[in-house]
Amino acid sequence: MKLIIKLLSSSLSLFLLLSVFISDGVYTVHSSRNLLLQSEKVQCPLDFQILNYTIITSQCKGPHYPSRQCCAAFKELACPYKNYLNDESTDCLTLMLSDINVYGGYCPVGLFGNTCLQGRQHIDCP
Repeated sequence: MKLIIKLLSSSLSLFLLLSVFISDGVYTVHSSRNLLLQSEKVQCPLDFQILNYTIITSQCKGPHYPSRQCCAAFKELACPYKNYLNDESTDCLTLMLSDINVYGGYCPVGLFGNTCLQGRQHIDCP
């Protein structure tokens, strides 16, 4: 019985040691990758906090958030800034999508980014 307990104890110690090592390695790789991706983008020269988000709050309403109405409202708000938003070297699109969630009332996370963008990161404006 003592042998089994000793074996389990040493196995548990090894498991905990490996768990800490593995999770530390994953965390380090993940966090350094995020820093690299963030540093590649140029800061957006626009301030989307000052926009009037009434178009979003008046046309894009839950609980169903109809994609046709929500995307039309999003494009009406975003298209005047399409040159900045479609420039993948800046963080303008990410910033605007974030500010819509903060200042445009509650909308499900990813609603506009997943539903209204054409291609990977492109706003299609007339």
